[in-house]
Amino acid sequence: MAILDNKKKNQVVSLGLSAAVLVALVFWNNTNSAANYQYLKNIVPDVQNGKYVFTVAGCANCHTTMGKKSEFVLGGGMAFPTAFGTFYAPNISNSKDHGIGDWTMNDFATALKQGVGPTGEHYFPAFPYTSYRLISDQDLADLWAFWQTLPAEEIASRNHDLKFPFSSRIGLIGWKALYFNEGWVGPDNERRGRYLVESLGHCAECHTPRSFLGGLQQDKWLQGANSLTDKRVVPAITPKTLSWSVSEIMEYLSTGFTPDFDVVGGSMARVVENTSRLSREDLHAIAKYLVNMREKWE
Repeated sequence: MAILDNKKKNQVVSLGLSAAVLVALVFWNNTNSAANYQYLKNIVPDVQNGKYVFTVAGCANCHTTMGKKSEFVLGGGMAFPTAFGTFYAPNISNSKDHGIGDWTMNDFATALKQGVGPTGEHYFPAFPYTSYRLISDQDLADLWAFWQTLPAEEIASRNHDLKFPFSSRIGLIGWKALYFNEGWVGPDNERRGRYLVESLGHCAECHTPRSFLGGLQQDKWLQGANSLTDKRVVPAITPKTLSWSVSEIMEYLSTGFTPDFDVVGGSMARVVENTSRLSREDLHAIAKYLVNMREKWE
């Protein structure tokens, strides 16, 4: 009987593995099929809004060339040490040799919305496409139009230094199957705030804890996390832990000063550099979203 039981167990395991491989192959085929965002060419772009989206999305926070002061010189190079190894921000300037200067709008949209490059390679989620995938068509078209005004930076991207098996991009097939197909989290009645927090601002990428595979734990949305790149604890920003009013949140995002007269520090200081340039309406929308997420934890 024990032998039969073992055979049955082996059969179940084999079936399970076969099913997993089949699902992975289907997912691989779907995510590597040619995306079609050609319709974006029909949108009349607003370059100034594209610059605003660039700021809200924090593109320069990671990709500005190391040692350069201009936020529009996107040669990359910043290191992000994690438990999986070290990621390096790539060159995303308009260099045709080292950046994305030969990309089409379709390539750009596919990278942001699917996390897939022009040659079909899956991007590591250190690039927060898991948030950017929710970008609106208008904002994407505007951002692309603004991107065309940026300079080329002739610096080769540095290869990531990752541990095996995390260095293999094939593992991203399963990762995406587990974590990529997620919808909105926040309340529908705060759509603009939800959009800014969950998509462009990608706040959850730092403020939400992750699984051992690096996926966001949506049941602990914005409840704080250990930083992936240093030993700091990223604070929770839920209503239960952050009892700030809408006006206090707006003040913090505008000036970096907390209600207790403390001042922003660490990587959040770069974020506040961006949020300080947002409109009052958008700051209010972000603050309202954070305050009105209360029902999620009560």
